[in-house]
Amino acid sequence: MLTENKVREVLGGLIEPFLHKTLTELNAIEEVKIKEEKNHVSVKLLIARTGTSEQLQLQTQIVNALKEAGAATVGIRFAELPEEVLAQYRNVEPEEEQNLLQSKNTTFIAIASGKGGVGKSTVSVNLAVALARLGKKVGLIDADIYGFSVPDMMGITNRPVVRGEKIIPVERFGVQVISMGFFVEDNAPIIWRGPMLGKMLNSFFSEVEWGDLDYLLLDLPPGTGDVALDVHSMLPACKEIIVTTPHPTAAFVAARAGAMALKTEHEVLGVIENMAYFESKVTGEKEYVFGRGGGDKLSEELNTVLLGRLPLNQPDWNDEDFAPSVYQEDHQIGKIYIEIAEKVTRLLK
Repeated sequence: MLTENKVREVLGGLIEPFLHKTLTELNAIEEVKIKEEKNHVSVKLLIARTGTSEQLQLQTQIVNALKEAGAATVGIRFAELPEEVLAQYRNVEPEEEQNLLQSKNTTFIAIASGKGGVGKSTVSVNLAVALARLGKKVGLIDADIYGFSVPDMMGITNRPVVRGEKIIPVERFGVQVISMGFFVEDNAPIIWRGPMLGKMLNSFFSEVEWGDLDYLLLDLPPGTGDVALDVHSMLPACKEIIVTTPHPTAAFVAARAGAMALKTEHEVLGVIENMAYFESKVTGEKEYVFGRGGGDKLSEELNTVLLGRLPLNQPDWNDEDFAPSVYQEDHQIGKIYIEIAEKVTRLLK
């Protein structure tokens, strides 16, 4: 015949599913009643959280243990442990897996444009590298999933590796990089609908081991399509930088991306005017190939600052350390990017 002491002995070694201590350690067996004539055992137990799947699993363990010990039927009631007990053992509870989206230490900066062909990805890559040169911990997501180009621009030839259940981003020039281009063979086209793009973008946040970043830059697709909308919904506190060329029409189109940012309460940090002019190495004269004033007009319309003007030029290529779109630190444009990066960090203080 089962006794109260025997019941407590049988159940005492079972593990509470949230605090991972035995029921005896938690003094969680609050009540034991035995009806000898029916060989029925009823118990009242205290656990950290009731109404969960973990409670059901523990319930099954209790029933099986008591029936093996000789009980014909078992009744169980659950209640929650007192707050003082929870406080004592709370540090034992496993921490929820951290998602970069919940990070309080990382500033998200989206690089956007109204149309393609204005050098948005080039700006994204070089701004990320410039921030890293300032000693910041920087990540870069190539969120232009249809038109990914960041790996090629940065001269990245290796691919991410998987450690445990996490993807380790590829590091280049001090920037941690993740791109759809890493997961596509032979430059194959991406033929996906909007929801699939959103899931891939979300996985770039949740399944990549970014570590502790100061800044995470997102190279958005041009325009105001699905991916841009997903970024706005996923990252309500994201900052934005709008890239345009000096041509008034380009600035007019870029204003749409800026207006979208403002409507979704994203702060526009500023405007970068790319291809602002061409400077002759022979005469030093500046030629405004694509017109003038687009960056000023756009920053005025969006009530923000012009972060910088970038001239037409190209990096000095090095066959041994090939990165066709990354400007060297001592290059004229590399220095401008450092100035822009310094402005960005000051604005974010």
